[in-house]
Formats: sequence, C-alpha cells, structure tokens
Amino acid sequence: MNIINSLEWRYATKKFDSSKKLSIQQIETLKKAFNLTATSFGLQPIKMIVIENKELQEKLVKYCYFQRQVADASHLLVLCIENDTTIDDINAYFDLEKEVRGTSEEVISTFRSQLIEMFKNKTLEEKQLSAKHQAYIALGNLMTVCAIEKIDNCPMEGFVPEKIDELLNLPSQNLKSVLLLPVGFRAEDDIMATLQKVRKPLYETVLEIS
Repeated sequence: MNIINSLEWRYATKKFDSSKKLSIQQIETLKKAFNLTATSFGLQPIKMIVIENKELQEKLVKYCYFQRQVADASHLLVLCIENDTTIDDINAYFDLEKEVRGTSEEVISTFRSQLIEMFKNKTLEEKQLSAKHQAYIALGNLMTVCAIEKIDNCPMEGFVPEKIDELLNLPSQNLKSVLLLPVGFRAEDDIMATLQKVRKPLYETVLEIS
C-alpha cells in the first residue's frame, strides 16, 4: 500500500485483540522511529517508555478513565518529557555531535554559547511546554510509522499524568508523562474499524498560494 492508503487504513483503535502481540522487530522499528523524530535543536528532551507487562497495564486502566485499550493492547507506549533541559544537556548534545560527526569545537562553540544563553532565559514552564510540543511531533511520527507497518494504535491524552507518573516512578527519573499510545492489533469485532473516515474536504483544510 502507498502512504495515503496506509493513512486511510489507520484509525483510533477502540478495541484491541489482546491475544495478538507485536513482534520484537516491530517494537524495534517503533523505538528507532521515536529516536529519529525531529526535535528542536536536536536536544531530544523526550523519552518513550515501552510497557509489555499486562499486570502493570491493568493497573494503569483506572488512571486512563477506564479505557481498555491501555490493558488490551500488545504494548503501551508512554511518551514523556524531561522535567528540565539543563546546560549539562546542551553540552552533552554538542559533545555527542563532536564524537559522531568529528566536528571541531571551533565550529560549534558559537552556537553552543548561543543555545546555552537562550535556555538560561527560559522559564521551567516554557521549557516543559516546548518539550511537550515535541512529544506531539513524536506521536505523529509514530502513528504514521504504525500505519505503514500495519500496527494499530490509539493516541491518548485522556489520563491522569500524576497517577501515571507515580505508578511508573517517573519523578525519580526526572520525567513527566504527557501522551499514551497503546499499540497492537485491532479486534475483529471493533465496529470502528469498518466505518468510513469523516474528514472535511481538502479545499476546506488546505489553502494554496500560487
């Protein structure tokens, strides 16, 4: 299928077949896709937790407004942001660039200094909001990859972050949960799978300037 057919195939899965599991290769593909997602300045202030533990998935359901997809999906992906982007994080990025690309400090020193100064002037709230926006980019990227790979999924904002963070012990890892993405395979009796997509016509959503 081409990419448009793949996107037409996908939908927000309401009911997963709990007996079906993603392969190790499929999970590796999603992990790599997440890691390859574009982020502002390449700093990657986001992380993804991959949960395959059914007991834990069941515990999370009540903090997700009892949405069964969280438990019945093959895996649950939790997209998180770092609590803060620090000067150490910025320096670590540039040091990694030097290691990977062989870039000299002379070439990157000005940009390193500019970025450090920029982040010094940002509030914690501004940095967290920026990181959250980047988590949404990662979510969109993952959903597209899922469509291409014929992996069903259901993006979720509807959960209680504080409870999820507590259960997953995220504060100790300097992380906050922002989005959930159950992934797996649709159940045969999920009636939503057969419904036609409801979308505005292109001329209402896309404006062209020539």
